[in-house]
Amino acid sequence: MTIRDQVLTMAGAAKKAASALAVAATAEKNRALREMGAALRKNAAFLQEENARDVATAREKGLSAAMIDRLTLKEGTIAAMAAGCEEVAALDDPVGRVTSMWRRPNGLLVGRMRIPLGVIGIIYESRPNVTVDAAALCLKSGNAVILRGGSEAINSNRAIAGLLQEVLEKSPLPSRAIQLVPMTDREAVYELLQLEEWIDLIIPRGGEELIRAVVSQSKIPVIKHYKGVCHVFVDETADLEMAVRICMNAKVQRPGVCNAMETLLVHRAVAPRFLPLVAEKYREAGVELRGCPVTREILPGTAAAAEDDWYAEYLDLVLAVRVVNGIEEAMEHIGRYGSLHTEAIVTSDYGRAQRFLQEVQSSTVLVNASTRFSDGFELGLGAEIGISTTKLHAYGPMGLEELTTSKFIIYGNGQVRT
Repeated sequence: MTIRDQVLTMAGAAKKAASALAVAATAEKNRALREMGAALRKNAAFLQEENARDVATAREKGLSAAMIDRLTLKEGTIAAMAAGCEEVAALDDPVGRVTSMWRRPNGLLVGRMRIPLGVIGIIYESRPNVTVDAAALCLKSGNAVILRGGSEAINSNRAIAGLLQEVLEKSPLPSRAIQLVPMTDREAVYELLQLEEWIDLIIPRGGEELIRAVVSQSKIPVIKHYKGVCHVFVDETADLEMAVRICMNAKVQRPGVCNAMETLLVHRAVAPRFLPLVAEKYREAGVELRGCPVTREILPGTAAAAEDDWYAEYLDLVLAVRVVNGIEEAMEHIGRYGSLHTEAIVTSDYGRAQRFLQEVQSSTVLVNASTRFSDGFELGLGAEIGISTTKLHAYGPMGLEELTTSKFIIYGNGQVRT
């Protein structure tokens, strides 16, 4: 079979599986998810062995530290994957939920019911845990999924997908509800993106280059975010100890992910006190600072920030720092340079907190908390299938609700239109 034939066969099987899964009992889906979690825990050593092959190859090829970090399956990562399956099983099933009902003057009773999207294609790089997150969320929301991970994680993804499929084969659910594209040829991605009659939505997860390539080639609607240029604004009323903790976590806890802070904005009134405090912590953590002229006056020896730094998604221990005159200038900076991903304000002023929440248009906005909380698992979605920075049809971290749409349901007693 050609690559096109193989991908088309997978899509046809997914379409059939989606029809069956759309009406599957919630109890059966939950049972399968719990068994998937157990299978991941039971086979953790096997998963790490397969993952070690990928990590070794990645190092030989000179992949970045950020990519290798995303690729590596640690014990905690596998435990989190298993817990994600179990948490998704514990969530309410959105499928079949009637969200509203109203009666028309002619007596028709009109409502809206949540239904699955159908078949979802996930194209992703480096992170094998996406295989589990995507499969679990799609299964619970009644969608069949076709997974195409990056070549750098092929052994890890095959191992994970094999375990999940074994669970399905022993269950009443359609065994082709979860499929992994087995080949690493880029042609497979191109062929997948042409199947608009078979696949309902494409979700790419990875770097900006991958996402732009998918968008340019796809005949299927694409949920996307190109990059995560996330900001923290430290207001003049901020608790500075709290601000240091938040800013350290937002930048250092895991710098190679899209919800890590890339630009720190500091109110001019507190910059002379706050910047030396946080800069010392950053120095200890190995963070390189690139600052505006005022920042460099306060922190001698800091590298100068160029215009490109304000747009940069470093995904590394590098941070752009700018001193601003107030909340208006901070929000103006975010509006100009941000990527509509995640922004945070540290403040004790309720009015400014509310202004920031209402006026900053990014998909996730936080008050007095780290940008690292912009994550489906952390926000109670069980897991996330991606983060959307386009407002149609979802915005921000996507969980079960965002993997469904709604149809109209209508009850009548003989009405005809005149």
